Amino acid sequence: MTGLTSSPAVAWLEKFQIPLYLAALAAGALIGIAAPNSATTFEHAINPVLIVLLYATFLAVPFQKIRASLRDGRFLVSVVVLNFVVVPVVVFALTRFIADDQALLVGVLLVLLAPCIDYVIVFSGLAGAASERLLASAPLIMLLQMALLPVYLWLFVGSDLVEIVDIGPFVEAFVLLIVVPLCLAAITQAIARRHHAGIVVMDAMAAAMVPVMMLTLAVVVASQIEAVRTQWSSLIAVVPIFVGFLIIMAIVGLAVGRAAHLDVPATRALIFSGATRNSLVVLPLALALPQTLALAAVVVVTQTLVELVGMIIYVRLIPRITPSSRPVSRT
Repeated sequence: MTGLTSSPAVAWLEKFQIPLYLAALAAGALIGIAAPNSATTFEHAINPVLIVLLYATFLAVPFQKIRASLRDGRFLVSVVVLNFVVVPVVVFALTRFIADDQALLVGVLLVLLAPCIDYVIVFSGLAGAASERLLASAPLIMLLQMALLPVYLWLFVGSDLVEIVDIGPFVEAFVLLIVVPLCLAAITQAIARRHHAGIVVMDAMAAAMVPVMMLTLAVVVASQIEAVRTQWSSLIAVVPIFVGFLIIMAIVGLAVGRAAHLDVPATRALIFSGATRNSLVVLPLALALPQTLALAAVVVVTQTLVELVGMIIYVRLIPRITPSSRPVSRT
């Protein structure tokens, strides 16, 4: 080992990671507002920084654990039930307040009905969750949301909208954000078993996790904050929905985890899965909607900003409501 991951600088970053993440959010907002013309440049940077972040995340997950997680039927069933049975009911109830405004409604439905498959792995890992189980469930989650999102949109909005929703961005995001960094991480781990150079790379990426996460948060916020700021008066109605969703899903996720008799790390992973949404993947879908529904894309962006703050809170909150000293019972 190179010793990078145990250096005082890395220890300091890990100790103060939550305030550093909040500072990154604030920096991104200031940059985005001060230089609104830079938004497009930052948008192009989102996928590259996410790929680096997820590569570093996947490097820290032993691949034998991923294979074992695929055999964890109880967790997989719990994730599916929570995201594709419980969440739609919660979302339907929350959106009754904006049902008369189709652009707002479509934006909220697009983002809240699509569970996250990328940075949920990072944030859940910070909270001591079984992030390798979320990684193992990612292909199933992605396929199900591709198949079921049009069905839910048809039920909640109508058939006209379903005809103009393209699943292409889902496929592209899955390849870029999951398959590519996952394969690179697997290759790196294989090299590390035989050559010291692989260990050096793994150690360096582990040491860089906090700075890379800070960069990701800053880039996402800087790319979208101006769009939110200029249409804030129209978006204020959806903020309570997004905040309420995070609160409700913490409670519901915990209840489903206990009902399924999951252990503590799995329960934490389940809560994060139910609360985090696939905003960076559905944003291209929203941008492709007709001009009459243009506000939907900014609604998706608003959810991203609310969720990023929410995830930083979750990292501290979820371990407290699922303490390891009082584990969820097993069967």
